[in-house]
Amino acid sequence: MGWDEGAVYYSDQAQSLGGDTDEPGSAAASRHSVLQKFKEFLRNFESQSSTNVFPYRESLLQNPKHLVVDMEDLGDFDSDLPAKLRSAPADYLPLFENAAGQVLANLKTKVTGSEGQLEEPVPEDVQILLTSREDTTSMRKLGAQSISKLIKISGITIAASRVKAKATYVIVMCKNCKNVQRVPCRPGLGGAIVPRTCNHIPQPGEEPCPLDPWVVVPDKSKYVDQQTLKLQENPEDVPTGELPRNMLLSVDRHLVQTIVPGTRLTIMGIYSIYQASNSSTNHKGAVAVRQPYIRVVGIEEANAANSRGPAAFTADEIEEFKKFAAEPDVYKNICSKIAPSIFGHEDVKKAVACLLFGGSRKHLPDGVKLRGDINVLLLGDPSTAKSQFLKFVEKTAPVAVYTSGKGSSAAGLTASVIRDNSSREFYLEGGAMVLADGGVVCIDEFDKMRPEDRVAIHEAMEQQTISIAKAGITTVLNSRTSVLAAANPPSGRYDDLKTAQDNIDLQTTILSRFDMIFIVKDIRMYSQDKIIASHVIKVHASAGAAVGDKREVSKEKEENWLKRYLQYCRTECHPRLSESACKSLQNHYVKIRQDMRQQANETGSAAAIPITVRQLEAIVRLSESLAKMKLSHVATEENVTEAVRLFTVSTMDAARSGIYQQVNISPEMANEIKQAESHIKRRVGIGNHISERKLVDELTRMGMNESIVRRALIIMHQRDEVEYKGERRLILRKS
Repeated sequence: MGWDEGAVYYSDQAQSLGGDTDEPGSAAASRHSVLQKFKEFLRNFESQSSTNVFPYRESLLQNPKHLVVDMEDLGDFDSDLPAKLRSAPADYLPLFENAAGQVLANLKTKVTGSEGQLEEPVPEDVQILLTSREDTTSMRKLGAQSISKLIKISGITIAASRVKAKATYVIVMCKNCKNVQRVPCRPGLGGAIVPRTCNHIPQPGEEPCPLDPWVVVPDKSKYVDQQTLKLQENPEDVPTGELPRNMLLSVDRHLVQTIVPGTRLTIMGIYSIYQASNSSTNHKGAVAVRQPYIRVVGIEEANAANSRGPAAFTADEIEEFKKFAAEPDVYKNICSKIAPSIFGHEDVKKAVACLLFGGSRKHLPDGVKLRGDINVLLLGDPSTAKSQFLKFVEKTAPVAVYTSGKGSSAAGLTASVIRDNSSREFYLEGGAMVLADGGVVCIDEFDKMRPEDRVAIHEAMEQQTISIAKAGITTVLNSRTSVLAAANPPSGRYDDLKTAQDNIDLQTTILSRFDMIFIVKDIRMYSQDKIIASHVIKVHASAGAAVGDKREVSKEKEENWLKRYLQYCRTECHPRLSESACKSLQNHYVKIRQDMRQQANETGSAAAIPITVRQLEAIVRLSESLAKMKLSHVATEENVTEAVRLFTVSTMDAARSGIYQQVNISPEMANEIKQAESHIKRRVGIGNHISERKLVDELTRMGMNESIVRRALIIMHQRDEVEYKGERRLILRKS
């Protein structure tokens, strides 16, 4: 079956005209025997777990339209059949479908036979879908040797076309003699091959039929639904520095409109070729060049309801998970498995663990959906392992997409509308937030993103959908993702002398969408620096040692185990708050709001990070994720206490950070600061530049305390009376 497989139909006609040779007869006999074997398999295959259970017969009666057949079952029944199907699927699949139709007709006869009329029902069309437990092939290994063979590949769908009607056979009529002929169409993206001449023999005196006399009669032809999908390699399978490959898929009948962009799939299909209509290769010399595509004959969705990856867990695994969850210090154990190569940052590790497990998604009676995913922002100094956390989460989460702030646009994060070259119609391609549906999006350099791009992910972070209204496409895509973002303060380092507003240079609207905001500082302490240095050196020294092979294997195994445990918890466990936990949470929230109000009154300015109802929901989600780690279905008061503690050390600390005007100021000190301010104003003069160092030196020579002068400068800077230019030069503004 090369690129000229259409010639089969000509040879068919030749055989029907000429006498039958021996070969076609033997081929027909073997086809008949294969058909009988398929029928026997569908009728007589017994389930291995229990006797007298015929799974394929029963599923045919329950769902007469399509039947899922496991290749392993077929191999157990007859070892030749899978090999035949794999080597020539285009020949044997129609036989299999034919057999299924006949078996279904026979099964139905037995049911309706009691009513007196014993006529055979017409065999129906049954679509056979194949599944197999074999390993998938890489998209990059598919070549000419795989053409017309059965293959299995996996990837992410990035685009789906509209549904078209594809003819299975075309009725053509001769313009001259009105002779009607039925021309079969090749399945997939192949077309029909219409004969050049009419086979009507003209009577004497009648005008003979011309060349190419046929006109298609569309109404009499038979159609099935067909749709094309675009499958892209899984991000984890792409070699470093390469672009991900795409493959065109063609699905028909019952597989149509079952897949939305962003779904992870494993498909079985026939690797086929077609002539691209207006491709760039369509020169005169490139007659023999064909484009590959895959005709899908079986789809396994890799995602169970919410989380991705195979959702089948063995009994041993489930027992092991339950045993692990029953241990008293399960929370500590999980946190120790989070980024073990990073020293310290205990609370950040706990927050990342909560983010990976996630809270419970809720559907309210009025149709409102409340998100269960937790968003975390790490803000702070360079070289505090922020990006390492992101990389760890990308490896550990069942589904994760890693992107950097500068290198991602709004369309790349959400979804873009693209025009198809051949059909000229628009279709949607999902971006990072859509592809990571059910997982985590890690965004590095969050502060370097353009503000208009950052606005695009507002909706994705709270409503967990992405609405598109572009180029005549108006739709809503799901993006049920957690966001883990890392950012630096505007000045590069976290400056303790600035207020929280100046250090966290992000809008309130986006900050309130983060459940936890950690300020990660690089504190210079002798003892701590020594421990960190020894830890880093140890990591470097032990990496790649001769003993390292076993260690590598165990490390990989542990990562895999954590991934599986995560999947199990996310699919099996959806905790809710207990009564006492609700009451305790209410009291905590009211107290936090009261504290923030008091702080605002004292300082005269609102907190940099707002404490709103969203933050209350954040504590609820944290409590649920802590319960989920222990596979508990109820979030207790203990979980709420830990959630509030985590929230306090992250977001509340960030809201309180920076220095405020009234911090530890006695009346005498306030008086001295006022004097220092008047001296500074007299010395500098409005609109003049002066170096900060020079100003402080001059005023200390006049007998003033250096710390008082610096504090006066900070307070004036907060009031916008002093502005800092490059190299710490200050300029006095009009007050």
